[in-house]
Amino acid sequence: MILAMLMVGSTVACSSGGGTKDNNSGSTSNQNGSNAPAKKVELKVFLGGLDRFRDQFDKYFAQFAEKEKKEKNIVVTINTEYPGSENATQILKTRLATGDVPDIFALHAVNDVPDYYKAGFLEDMTNQPFSGKLIDGIRKLVTIDNKVVAVPLESLAWGYLYNKKIFNDLGLKPPTTLTEMKAVVQKLNDNKITPFMLGYKESWIPQLFLPLAVGGLGNSTQKGFVDRMNKDQGSFAELKDMFGIIDLVNSNGTGRVFEVGNDDGAADFAAGKAAMWVQGPWDADSLLKANSSFDFGVAPLPLSDSPASTLINVSVSTSLAMASSGKNKEVSADLLNFILDDQASNALYQGLKFNPVSKAHTFKPYPWVEDASAYVNKGQSYQDPQIPAAVKDESGKALQAYFSKKMTADDVIKDLDKTWKNANAVANKK
Repeated sequence: MILAMLMVGSTVACSSGGGTKDNNSGSTSNQNGSNAPAKKVELKVFLGGLDRFRDQFDKYFAQFAEKEKKEKNIVVTINTEYPGSENATQILKTRLATGDVPDIFALHAVNDVPDYYKAGFLEDMTNQPFSGKLIDGIRKLVTIDNKVVAVPLESLAWGYLYNKKIFNDLGLKPPTTLTEMKAVVQKLNDNKITPFMLGYKESWIPQLFLPLAVGGLGNSTQKGFVDRMNKDQGSFAELKDMFGIIDLVNSNGTGRVFEVGNDDGAADFAAGKAAMWVQGPWDADSLLKANSSFDFGVAPLPLSDSPASTLINVSVSTSLAMASSGKNKEVSADLLNFILDDQASNALYQGLKFNPVSKAHTFKPYPWVEDASAYVNKGQSYQDPQIPAAVKDESGKALQAYFSKKMTADDVIKDLDKTWKNANAVANKK
């Protein structure tokens, strides 16, 4: 039996009952008939950027609490925190710096895990049962120095989203070059359909152009770009082609750009108010909640007139790590292993609309996953580039300013070059 979850603000306390409470002795009888006092453990779980999945995680954590009580006679209280993507990183850094360390916290596998590992914040979980279950290609994305340091949640293959009904009705196919994309935009405009969904209220949304540009161009016409930038030998001037697609999107999009965030954007896109959205399939849950019959696909974003640059981004984004200084490592490990439980995790991952990451996952991927996988299977993909977090944050703000004409393309280039050099300086001091 799962006891009630008590929710106060952004915190949910999960506990479970595996038997009957003895009011005189304060002990609880477990499934083995033992009357030993139950051990009580409180876990702090920091799930930055995952607030849209609060219901799914809270229910799953309640299942875990019940399991832990029945199997180990441990009453687990899980205090979860769900800050939004805009400020999650800063809040987590503050927590770690002040010693208010969560037992488990969410990190971006490519952009954050290496830095947090180097800083000594992550527990080595190589010998945990979940480690051996990971699909080989996924396992290496959460492995550093031959150590598995995180549980992968979102395994992604993304570029932009498109409305399949609109495309099919007009006989359109995902374009492979910038010129072809211009033709698609023209046909949409001719049919009085807004080509692109725009929602720049949250800076992380325009920031999505950055990994797509760095990945697509940096793995085709500008190979070695990231390495050059890390050595202070490169410049975003090498990627100036990216402003072609950015300008095309910005000049053919929906209105009220700075009033629309991710939630409103998902609702509008699912309602058919635009044909395409430079956004990822991590929004699948929000899209289908807004319109359960919405049929959308995933395709690579054209960046130039070279089809070689039109590639799918493949990555593990959100992952869960255990704090190396955590006080409840045994129960934290139990929870992280339960995240990839052979039976229960199938329903969790399918409910979150995430891709399979475990060899034990048997659920059928969603249609948009299969769309993206078709490109990956043809070799038209790249591994999500490792870009300093400061550069990603700055790019979102700079591209907001670029849209509102407060910055030129050259201004954005200079700004990102400076931010990357500053990030290198900080990294080299460590």
